[in-house]
Amino acid sequence: MSFSKPAVKRKVGDEHRQFQEKWEMQYFFVEHRGTPTCLICTEKVAVHKEYNLKRHYTTRHAEVYAKYQGDERANRVASLKTDLLRQQDFFKKATKENNAAVEASYVVSEMIAKAEKPFTEGEFVKKCILQAANIVCPAKKGQFSNISLSANTVADCISDLSNDIYDQLCEKAKCFSVYSVALDETTDITDTAQLAMYVRGVDDSFEVMEELLTVIPMHGQTTAQEIFHKLCDVIENVGLPWKRFVGITTDGAPSMTGRKNGLVALVQKKLEEEGVKEAIALHCIIHQQVLCSKCLKFDNVMSIVVKCINQIRSRGLKHRRFRAFLEEMESEYGDVLYFTEVRWLSRGNVLKRFFELRAEVKAFMEKDGVSLPVLSDPKWLMDLAFLVDITHELNVLNKKLQGQGQLVSAAYDNVRAFSTKLALWKAQLSQTNPCHFPACKALVDAGTPFSGDKYVDVILRLQEEFDHRFADFKTHRATFPIFADPFSFDVQDAPSVLQMELIELQCNSELKAKFREVSGKADKLGQF
Repeated sequence: MSFSKPAVKRKVGDEHRQFQEKWEMQYFFVEHRGTPTCLICTEKVAVHKEYNLKRHYTTRHAEVYAKYQGDERANRVASLKTDLLRQQDFFKKATKENNAAVEASYVVSEMIAKAEKPFTEGEFVKKCILQAANIVCPAKKGQFSNISLSANTVADCISDLSNDIYDQLCEKAKCFSVYSVALDETTDITDTAQLAMYVRGVDDSFEVMEELLTVIPMHGQTTAQEIFHKLCDVIENVGLPWKRFVGITTDGAPSMTGRKNGLVALVQKKLEEEGVKEAIALHCIIHQQVLCSKCLKFDNVMSIVVKCINQIRSRGLKHRRFRAFLEEMESEYGDVLYFTEVRWLSRGNVLKRFFELRAEVKAFMEKDGVSLPVLSDPKWLMDLAFLVDITHELNVLNKKLQGQGQLVSAAYDNVRAFSTKLALWKAQLSQTNPCHFPACKALVDAGTPFSGDKYVDVILRLQEEFDHRFADFKTHRATFPIFADPFSFDVQDAPSVLQMELIELQCNSELKAKFREVSGKADKLGQF
């Protein structure tokens, strides 16, 4: 008994049929995007088969188009081909214009978000664009009207951009060889605690990335346990493994730094459970600098300054009169500044502006019937001048510590430099020499008596604060020089895992030349 093989059904696609050029003249067909397309009705035929094309032409168009022969038929084919291409170009143009309008919506929405403007500003921006287009290019006003900038559209665009950035961050985070996090907890204007988390990671090609990871509202208690759970959830969602966790920086709050139940302690326990080396824990160097500056009380100065500013700016009429008075006096500044405790640079800026306008403030207050004898007291004025100078120096230090891409060695060098300046100022003030205090020197040059002993105690107190703080940075200080100047670092003192690489680096003349080029440039030095 024999069995025959079942017949295999042949597929048309396996025949590899090709479009024949003669079909263009015979049946009014062209090949468009791999498919035969009728030039007359633009209908497509699925298969490159002459029978199918002939049947379509014979049954639908032969009665009308059979009369065209020779050159007349060729001209008709060319005309139909031109119409088809024009029609396709029209749809391409429409699609291109729609895509451009969508892209414009995203670009404007991004600008609104960066400028921290309300979403409803999009409608106002569109009105401005349409008015400008009506004057500059009236023919293209319709294209601008297709840009959607309603409040809902702007909100959706910003949400899409945010999600895309987060997705990109998650993709890059998967390539991190090591990473560290920084956390800061603060309260917004609605008294809701907001926990900000930053991540800084480096991949195998030594590309460093530093980005805001997320901001989480904390509606309940802000205990270390709650913050730790939020941190674990974020790390898990982003896909960061604990085995690559090497550092954590906090704002120094008790819930963050508690020895047993603080966030840092809980993170170290988690790393121990994962079998990972203990992470480097730091208290934010800028927070520590601000805490040091809080030892400058001078309540006798600040209370008068804040009182004068509030009296001037608390009422609209008086504030307007004061600004008119400054304009009449041809003053360098047009107004005094409000003091805001939570803004770290506020005190220095407010004091400097008040000191520059002290004569105008005194004259205006007396003109308004308010007597302030302290504004004429030389001792009080010298206290004000000293506070202006020392807060200005602290603000300069604060700004030096800010910014992305800084090496920890450079930040700590700025702190050490300021501590050295304090020692110099203490010695000079004890000798009644205010050469590095321009506001004090200006008063001395004007004949105001100056006694440096009073301010030596202030400098000494500030010096003690700086010596007491930054202990966590002092612990790792021995490792800083290898990053600050690897070419002069003694190989014998380097960790054994870096010694061979350090020798190769120090003997490379090309890299040594590049290092000299970027020295002193924080962003370039980090890249090196």
